[in-house]
Parts: sequence; C-alpha cells; structure tokens
Amino acid sequence: MKSPRRTTLCCMIIVIYFSQATPNLNLESIVHPLILREHELAGKEPLRQKRAVASSRVAAEEYTVDVEISFENASFLEPIKTYLKSLSFPIQGNSTDQATTTILSIEVTTVCRPTGNEIWCSCETGYRWPQERCLHNLTCQEHDGFPAGHRCSCLKGLPPKGPFCQLQGADVTLRMSVRLNVGFQQDLKNSSSALYRSYKTDLETAFWKGYSILPGFKLVTVTGFRPGSVVVTYEVKTTTPSPELMRKANDQVMRNLNQTYKMDYNSFQVVTSNETKFTIVPEIIFEGDTVTLMCETEVLSSNVSWHHVERHSDIQNKSRFSVYTFVLNNMTSISRLTIYNITQGDAGEYICKLTLDIFEYESRKKMDVTPIRILATEEMKVTCDNNPVSLNCCSEINVNWSMVEWKQQGKINIPGNPETDTDSGCSRYTLKADGRQCPSRLGGTRVTYVCEFISEHGARGSKSIEVTFTSVANLTITPDPISVSEGQNFSIKCISDVSNYDEVYWNTSAGIKIYPKFYTTKRYADGAESVLTVKTVTREWNGTYHCIFRYKNSYSVATKDVTVYPLPLEPNIMVDPLEATIPCKGSHHFKCCIQENEDYKVTFQMDSLSFLAEKEVNGKQVCYKYNFMASSVSRCPKKFNIFCHFTNAANNSVQSPSMKLNLVPGENIMCQDPIIGVGEPGKVIQKLCQFSSVPSSPGSPTGGIITYKCVGSQWKVKKNDCISAPINSLLQLAKALIKSPYQDAKLPTYLKDLSVSTGKVKHEVSSFPGSLGAIINILDLLSTVPTQVNSEMMTHVLSTVNTILSKPILSTWKVVQQQQTNQSSQLLDSVERFSRALRPEDSTVLSINQTNVQMRSVVIKPGHPKAYKQSFVFSDSDLWGNVAIENCQLGNLQRDSSIVTVAFPTLKTILAQDVPGKNFANSLVMTTTVSHNITLPFSISMTFKNINPSGAVPRCVFWNFDLANHTGGWDSSGCYVNKVDEDSVSCVCDHLTSFSILMSPDSPYPGSLLEILLDIISYIGLCFSILSLAACLVVEAVVWKSVTKNRTSYMRHICIVNIAASLLVADSWFIVAAAIHNHYHPLNETACVAATFFIHFFYLSVFFWMLTLGLMLFYRLVFILHDTSKSIQKTIAFSLGYGCPLVISVITVGATQPQEVYTRKNACWLNWEDTKALLAFVIPALIIVVVNMTITIVVISKILRPSIGDKPSKQEKSSLFQISKSIGVLTPLLGLTWGFGLATVFQGSNAVFHIIFTLLNAFQGLFILLFGCLWDQKVQEALLKKFSLSRWSSQHSKSTSLGSSTPVFSMSSPISRRFNNLFGKTGTYNVSTPETTSSSLENTSSAYSLLN
Repeated sequence: MKSPRRTTLCCMIIVIYFSQATPNLNLESIVHPLILREHELAGKEPLRQKRAVASSRVAAEEYTVDVEISFENASFLEPIKTYLKSLSFPIQGNSTDQATTTILSIEVTTVCRPTGNEIWCSCETGYRWPQERCLHNLTCQEHDGFPAGHRCSCLKGLPPKGPFCQLQGADVTLRMSVRLNVGFQQDLKNSSSALYRSYKTDLETAFWKGYSILPGFKLVTVTGFRPGSVVVTYEVKTTTPSPELMRKANDQVMRNLNQTYKMDYNSFQVVTSNETKFTIVPEIIFEGDTVTLMCETEVLSSNVSWHHVERHSDIQNKSRFSVYTFVLNNMTSISRLTIYNITQGDAGEYICKLTLDIFEYESRKKMDVTPIRILATEEMKVTCDNNPVSLNCCSEINVNWSMVEWKQQGKINIPGNPETDTDSGCSRYTLKADGRQCPSRLGGTRVTYVCEFISEHGARGSKSIEVTFTSVANLTITPDPISVSEGQNFSIKCISDVSNYDEVYWNTSAGIKIYPKFYTTKRYADGAESVLTVKTVTREWNGTYHCIFRYKNSYSVATKDVTVYPLPLEPNIMVDPLEATIPCKGSHHFKCCIQENEDYKVTFQMDSLSFLAEKEVNGKQVCYKYNFMASSVSRCPKKFNIFCHFTNAANNSVQSPSMKLNLVPGENIMCQDPIIGVGEPGKVIQKLCQFSSVPSSPGSPTGGIITYKCVGSQWKVKKNDCISAPINSLLQLAKALIKSPYQDAKLPTYLKDLSVSTGKVKHEVSSFPGSLGAIINILDLLSTVPTQVNSEMMTHVLSTVNTILSKPILSTWKVVQQQQTNQSSQLLDSVERFSRALRPEDSTVLSINQTNVQMRSVVIKPGHPKAYKQSFVFSDSDLWGNVAIENCQLGNLQRDSSIVTVAFPTLKTILAQDVPGKNFANSLVMTTTVSHNITLPFSISMTFKNINPSGAVPRCVFWNFDLANHTGGWDSSGCYVNKVDEDSVSCVCDHLTSFSILMSPDSPYPGSLLEILLDIISYIGLCFSILSLAACLVVEAVVWKSVTKNRTSYMRHICIVNIAASLLVADSWFIVAAAIHNHYHPLNETACVAATFFIHFFYLSVFFWMLTLGLMLFYRLVFILHDTSKSIQKTIAFSLGYGCPLVISVITVGATQPQEVYTRKNACWLNWEDTKALLAFVIPALIIVVVNMTITIVVISKILRPSIGDKPSKQEKSSLFQISKSIGVLTPLLGLTWGFGLATVFQGSNAVFHIIFTLLNAFQGLFILLFGCLWDQKVQEALLKKFSLSRWSSQHSKSTSLGSSTPVFSMSSPISRRFNNLFGKTGTYNVSTPETTSSSLENTSSAYSLLN
C-alpha cells in the first residue's frame, strides 16, 4: 500500500474465487483460504458423476482475496463500482492442466478518504470493521455514533496489516420462496414421489449455482411446495448478503434453471429472523407500567410494522400505543413501540417486521404482564400499650421499587414510621399506640392502613390492612380478703372495663393454669368478667391466684390471695360404730378418725350434751375417742345420735356422720363381739370395714361398709362391700383429684397408677365386690375431668377396663348386679366419655388391643376422607364384629374430628336385660363416638357374629342411658336389622352410642314355621277378603235400586258400601306394605310411611262407618218422631266416616314422623315401642265397639220394656231384633280382631294370639259380605228377582206372606231353634212390613232396613 500522504483515494476490493490449484499471485494481499464444501444432492446422478470426475483431481478450494486500489482522482471510484456491479458471475479464468480459476464475486468493502489532516476509512454497506480493530484503533466517533468497544464502520487510518472491513453479521438462514408458473400437482405434497424428487433435484442444482456467489454461502435446501401455481420454499445458509448481491444470485438461479419450470423472477421473497435486535424494557412488567419494545437492525429502512399475534392485529398509533421509527446515523434502523398503562390483555407475542426490497427482517418476542401482588395480614389487632407494632407489606415479586407509600383512614390518627427493604421487597410500618390515642371509649376502633408499591415505570399496587385498636384492660378484683376452711366455698370476681380479649384464664403464683371448669367468663358490650368459683375447698387451693386477660401479646393481671385453713371434710371422717346397741348399765367406745395430724379441737355431741374427745395417734391415722357410759343417761331404753365436731384455728367446724346409739334393757341381747358389738336376734348393723375384722393396714386402710346380722348367738356377714386397701387409697385420691385446681395436669399420672394397681390386685377385685364398684366409681369420676385424652392415657384406661371385664371377675359382676346397681351402665358411660375426649396424635389408625377390650380411632382430615371401616376379633370369646361409616358421612363431620370405636366381648353378660329372662344381648358390644357434635343426619353400619338361639329374632339395639330412671337399658330406636345370614347380623343405625344385638325369643323368626304359617294365612285370607268385598260392591250395585226405595234403607246401604270400599282399599295397602318390607327394614322409607298412613286411615274408616250404622239405628229407634233430610244424613255420615279418621291419621303422622318414629322398624304399621302411635287406632276402634254394643243393648231394652203407651207389637219386636243382628255380629267380630291385634304388641305374647288375629283380620271382608250384605232378606229377594228365579222366589214370597213360621235356618233340633231365636227368627209374624203406613211404622220399618 502506498503512503497515505501520496494517496488521494484508495479502496479495498474483495475477490472470491475457487481453483483446482493454488494460483501464483504476486499481490500484497491478505489471503484467507477456505475449503470448498461439496453439496451432495440426493437423486441427482449426473451432477454426482460430474463432481466425481472433478474431485478425482486436486480438491477445489475457495479463496477470499483483499485487493487494495489507490486513486489519485476520487472521481474514479464510482465508475469502478458501477463496472463491478455490471459484471456477471461466475467469471471463468484461464484453464491449464494445473489449475482452473473461477471468480465468484467482487465487492468493494473499504474506502479511505482524506478528511482534514487525517485519513478516514469507512466500510461499504453490509460491511463493518472487526471488533478488535474498533478496540485498538481510533474510531470516527462523530461519524459512527457507536459506543467504544462495539463494531464500527469508520476508522482513522488504514490498518497496516488488515483485516479490513468484514461482511456484517454471523451466519444466517434465509427463508426464501419463489413461484413457478406451472400447474400444481398433488404429488408435490408427497416427499417420496418421483415428481417431488425431480423438482427438488433440479431446483437445488440451480439454487446451488446461483447462491454460491454469496459471501459465506454454506448450503441451500428445498423445504417444500405449496399451491399457488407452484410456490417453492427453500432455505439458504450464508452471511447476510446485500440486496444487490442477492439480485445477482437470483439472476444466476434463473439462468441455471430449465425454462420449463417457468420461474417468476419478481416472486423471489426473503425472510430473515436473526438480523434484528429486539428488546423490551422493563424485563419484569407489571400492570400499569409504561413498556417500551424496540427493534434495531443495521438494514436501513423505515418500513417497519408491529403485530400482536394473539389479537391478530397490526398495531397503530392510538391512545395507549405509540410507534416511532427512525434511522440512526444512516447506519441503523430503529423502531420503538411504547405501550402506556399496560394491562394483562396486552400480554402475548409481538412481531417486529422490517421490509427492504425482497428482504423481510422479522423478530418475535413474548411479553408477560403480571399484576402487582402485595402480601400482608389483612386484619390485625393492636393494643394501645405503647409497645411497637409493625405492619408489614411485601411484594410477591421482588424488583427495585421506585417508592412505597403508606396511608391511613379512620376515626383516630395513629401515625407510624415507614421503612422499606429493597433487597427483600418488603416495607414495614411501625406503630406505637398509647392510651391517650385510643381511650377505652374508642376501644375496638378500626383504622385502615394502605401500603402502595410504585414501580420505576409507573405501575401501582396496594394492599389494605384493617387494624383494630383496643385499649389495655383495667381489671378490678374482689376486694375483701378471702379466708376459708377446707370444705367451704369461695368465689373471686375479676371485672375488665374492655370487652375485647383473646383469652381469659386463671393461674397460680407458680404459673400453673387452673382447670377451666372452675371459672366462667362473660363478655358484655362495655366490659367483661370472669368468676373463679370453688364449691369444695381443699388445702391445694391455698395460695395466690392471678386473673389474666390476654389480648394478643398484652396481658392485664389482677391478683388475689386465698388462705385455706385445714379442716377435715365430712366424707373423710371415719366413725365407729355406725350403729351401736348398749345395755342400760353398759358402756361403749365411740371414735372418729382422720388421716392427718392437725391441731383440732374435737368434741362429741349427744343431744345437748358435749364431751371432749381423747386424741390417739396411730401412724398417719389420728383417732378421737370417747367412752360413753349408759348410766349417764336418765332414761333407758332410748335412741341417740352422736356426732363429733372438729373445730380448727379459724373457729370453723365440721360435723362427722352420725353414729346411732340404742340403749336397751339387755335381757334379749344374744350376739356379742368385742369388735362388732352386741345385738338382739335379727338385728342388722353396718360397720366400716376399716374397724371390722377385715384385714387392714394403718397406712392404707380398707374402705367400704360391711353388714352383719345377728343369727342365733353369732354375728353373720350379710353383705360385704369392703374395698381393698390399695383400691381404697386410689378412690380417696380420685375424690381429691376432682377437687384439685390442677386436676388435668395430675390425671395422666393417676391413670397410669390406676392401671398398674388394678393389675396387681386383680385377685382382690374378684374377692371384693366393693373393690370392683370402687374402680368403676373411680373411672366415672375421672371421665368427667379431661377435655383431651392422648393415646397413652387411653391405653391406661382400657388396661383398667380390661382387668375388671376379665372372665374371673364376671362372677363378681353378678354379685354387683344382684344389688340392683347400674354400675355396668356407669362403666360404659365412662368409657364413652373418655372416647369422646380422645385426640390421637396423627391421622393414622390408633389401635389398642387387650384380651377383653379393643379400640380403633381415626382422625378425620379435611379433603376426601376414606371410609371408616374397622374390624374386631376376639379369639378367646369366639366373637367378631365390624363397623363402617361411609366417606359421604365423614365429609359432614367437623374438621379434625376423631372417631373412636371400642368393642367389648364380655360386657354383654353384665349389662342389664331389658325384660328379665326374655331379651338378652348375645354378641359384641361396640360403642362408637365422635369427638364433635353431629348436626346432620348420620348413619353407621355394623356387622355382628350371629350366635342366636334357635327361633330367636335378632334386634339391633343401642344402650340408652336415659331408660329405667337413668340406669340404662337396651333400645331399638333408630336402629334396624339390615341383613341376617347364618353367621352374621348386619345392623344400620342413625346415631352413635353402644350397639349390640338383642334376641327376642317369643317373636316369630323370619323363615320359621310359625312365620311361614302366618304369611300363608294372611295372603290366602286377604285374597278371600278382597274378592268378598269386590263381590259385596257388585251385589250392592246390582240390587241398589231395589233396596234403596226409602231414606233409611238408602243410608243403610250407603254405610255398607263405604265399609266394603274402605276395607278393600285398606287390604290392598296392606299387601303393598308387605311387599315393600323385608322383615328387617323398609325397602323404601317414603312408601312405607305412605302405606302406614293409608292403612291407618281406611281401617279407621271401617270402624267409623260401623259407628255411623249404630248411631243411625239409635236415632231411628229413640227419636221416632224426629225426621231429617237425606242430604243432612249423608253429610253427617261422610263427615263421621271419613272426616274423623282423616283428622286422627293426620295428627298421628304429624306428631311422630318428624322424629321418624311413625312406623315400626320391622313392619310398615304404626309404631308401638317408641311412641305408642298404635293407640291412635286401637283406642278409637275399641271405643266404637263399646258404643255400638251399648246401642244394641239400649235398643233391645227399649223394645223389651217399652214405656207406657208405646208397647210394641209382635211385628215391631221382630223388626227390632232383625235391625240389631248386623251390629250384634259385625261389631264384636271387628272388636275381637283388633283386641287380639293389641295383644300381639306386648312382649311375651303367645303365638296363639298371632294366629287368631291373622285369621280374623284376613277374613273381615268375607264377614261383611255374609253378615252385612247377603244376610239382608231384601237383597236376597232382589237378587232372585234380578236373575229370574221366579218359581223359588214366588214360593218363598208366598210362604212369608202367609206368615210361615219356618225360620231362615230351618232345623228341627233344639240347638237350631236356639240359634235362630238368638237372631230373632221365632214366632209366626210377617217380616215384610208395609213401606209406609204411619210415622211410627215408617220409622220402625226403616230401622229394620238399616241393618237387616
């Protein structure tokens, strides 16, 4: 290169060529050899062969040569550029045997011009100085406009050794397309077709030849064809070419492609995607930000467009969008899209597209818009105690927030100090509120604090915090000093002037909390109060007590001292004797003992006399004695009550239990014992076991009472309720524990000691019924203490229960039961209370297995709980059982509820029988409890092993603690038998408690011979009954006009028709009820209730229509001269026949169905066991039977003994007997039927009652057909006339009109005559009276027609 001072202008030309041999060029140039990459074309055999020939020689190499040309005259540059652009490439060089050279392209890259005293060398379009040159050489800053260290386009001076301006950009893949003006064929869509391969080969050959002139060309590939003539899509991998060079390459493609393809030169399109720099500011975008999207490309063009992909729309300048495009320094195109107050709807993918000639420079970027989420506690409570409280707000996404502002709104103004931590994205607002800022009258005032986060780009997000300010509670406690003695009571009232608090509790000066059952707390509008109440004070209550109101971390405390003076409690004073007999000249020692050695003044009191006691210390036991002399009393015999009074230092006293003293002459005293005392024959006395001959120890005396009876001359033990010393000690501790202020803290240790001690003295428990009763009392006392029981405590409880339910102790239980106590029920109740308080540590199944008791417990967690299914197997007792609660039921329980099931194999033998000798529990006893109250309907399924005695009916029952005067008993309410197999009984209950199976031996067992017999009788009888009633209605329809010619006859047949219709419908519903019940439970509850209602209603209707018949008879015979219209009679009849039954039926179902005790569990009929709803049928029916029988008797009496002037004729007598016969037959039959039905309801009813009731009930329809319909002579005559039996009818009419004496039942024997006389068929009178002759005769005739 020549010196710049001698050079007016110089330029660098890059020449790209390839040769088969290295050329011998003598140039001062920088040569960059490149290995030519062959492009293999699939399916192009001619080209492959050609290249094979070429490659058989030296491999072709591509070279890039920089050529420097200097000009003295600057005007030469443009003509040279124009000339070079006009050249057609490739240019073939000279060929020799050693080398063939082909020039692919020539481009001007660098031009150096003098500028002032300097030479500025700038790059042509598409070229840039390498980065290392921009770093180490002086750049033309005012010309470039690029920051130092970046690629530049102008340098001061030409680098002496290159490199010069290089092609701009890295390798790019150009996505191109061109159209062929030929018809599109479907084979071009199939890449494996011959046509596709042919097109692809020919086009890629032409493309390869054309685009190989591009600098940095690597390869070209046809990617496919699509319709639109034929559009060819292909990709070219190269460096970014200039538009001029691309046009040259396209020209070469046109020349090298066969003209038959008809390629359209103007259809060339180029899309490139990695030439544009796309940036979005800020990187994290919040709703409300102002966002800038910017595209930068070194392609100079102002034709830039923006597109939102999700909205399928181009973006134009409008309210929130601004597009600005410009060219910087004539080197870089920049387009900026600004979005103001951005929303989440603006999120998505954006396309920035720059168009230049056939080139499209496209860049895509996805933008996410995030709402500002501020995390904070929405509600807080602050106590105005001048302690700092912090309100905290944190952004979910941590960015450099421009500002965080705090604002407040409310009745009071309590400012704070804000503090923002930019690293964590949190802001803290610290408050200090004192009593002056929020006085008690404004206690509970709410103030809203708002924290607002502001981003650097304008987005704002806020969060509100509701702060409730409350003043510190001022407590006032009972002012008077509290001094009490043991056994007395006291209370302390603690009053707060503030009603807001989180917790109120009491504790001791040692910090131990008082058990909550000892105090109550009430909240008022302007304050609150808590009262500590102790009904029976013990020495443990001596000390200082603190009343504490807590609100958040603020505590208000009031203190009170309680002084407790020792004084024995009355139950702890043991007296001896309980009762004593003394001869008139004798004496006896009385004593009162306690288990403590305190300084008490003790006196014995007898009537108005008082005697000082003598103190005697024996270990821990201290006794006070007095020797009573009978001679000190003036009268004998006499009875006294003696007490001992204990007086303590506070001058408070307690009186011992009384000791009875009987002064007797002494002649009849036969029994004498130094310990027991003396007594007359038959005398029964009680003595504390501690002072009897039962072994005891001073440190742990025996408890309980032993009863003696004087038999002959010796005292015999009548009843022994002694408690062994270890158990008695535990009983005393239990009684003290429930009075202790720390009972919940002491309970776990005590339960453990009870379990261990019970196991050690098992043999003593079996020997002493009193010890067994004491353990049950202990469990009963302790079960009232805990609010929560853990698994360890429950294990100790069940260990104790296991011991007292063991088989060796069952005999002791029998002794306890003989004393008619409810201790078995008491034990079960205690276990249930412990179960309800059980809180297992986790949600897994807690299992406790003992020989005589097993337990399973599960905690129900929120979500979708699994069904509760537990199994219990007792191999020693050969019993098993399962319990199941479906997951849909568990979903109704409160969160974290625990379900506990406890099973007992031996408890069945000791629980009381509900009817002695009749019903007995014969399976496991399983009790299931839930820790929280159940408000929604609940269902539990259980399966028991079936070991029934033969013929017994299983009943699912639960233990109802409220029965038998709260001593408990088996109850079947809410439970029914679901299924019975040979070895199991399945039960379903709608409540939770202790369940078992109760066996009822007297009831017919489903499937037994008696049950089958009753079913056969019922169904056959009902079929006869329904057919008979249908026949009765048909007969009435046939003879209606013939037999209803007068008013009374009309009403009589109205009654008969309604009786038959009601009974027909009732029998039909009876069959329906049987079909929807399977002996154990209804298949459809609603259908069962409906069937029961209609059976009740229509059976009652039968009786009330019978009553209507009776009342009409009474009316016609008693009120002879009174007449009533037919419409009034019908209204009264239907009101009585259907109205009264409807009222009774509706009231019955309305009163019982809401409690689901309307129907029986084992049949669709009125309930008896629970509500006695059956009486709503039985009582009206029996009353109607009595009324109708009374009416019959009154009518007969009136005829037999008429009043003066009203003596009936023989004809009238005959008519009245005929009138009464239907009532006299049907009413007793119906009454007897339901009389036997009522008898079957009661326990222990004989099977004969079941059979008689079934027979009578099933054949009622037949009775009504015979006695209510066919027995009527007019009906018979009408039927004979209707069916043209003229001969028999005329003969019969003739005989009756002649006054024949032949009765209906024509028999000559005395029995037949008496039977006919019973129903009025005697004498020679005319039974077919005239229709109407007079008022009196009309009434008599009408009455006959009523019931004949």
